[in-house]
Amino acid sequence: MGRVRSVTLAAALLGVLAGCAVEVANRRPAQQLAREQRPSGSIYAGWRVYDDRCARCHGVDAQGPAKVPDLLDRVREMGSRRFVNLVLTRYDWSMPAAESGGEDAARQALVEDILQRRETAIAMPAWQDEPSVNAHILDLYAYLAARADGAQGPGRPAR
Repeated sequence: MGRVRSVTLAAALLGVLAGCAVEVANRRPAQQLAREQRPSGSIYAGWRVYDDRCARCHGVDAQGPAKVPDLLDRVREMGSRRFVNLVLTRYDWSMPAAESGGEDAARQALVEDILQRRETAIAMPAWQDEPSVNAHILDLYAYLAARADGAQGPGRPAR
């Protein structure tokens, strides 16, 4: 009886150890899959673009004041392709360029009206012609996606 018990205990112990080995062996592909699913781009570079171009309206934590969308909620619901399209091309200025003598003048006039609280910001500007945003749009997405999934807190990330 003692021998059967020892053999049973040894078999159970081997089963447990084998299960642990399978757990460890399976962890690597899961970690690789997680890395592959992360957005390409630098979180730090994205934060720099966000801080420079987006934080004024959307807030330093990307959750925006009352009339501005919470970017973390929005980014959770979209992939990188949709994000790039929305940020670079979807938004248009509603003021005709001819009213103020050209697109840049119209844009500056609208910004001034918003800053002086004569007008409220209704639409976000298209960023496709802004080199720092255009060149780092995937970095911006990486930063906001990391914020949205909780991998990155507010503020400056580590390099």
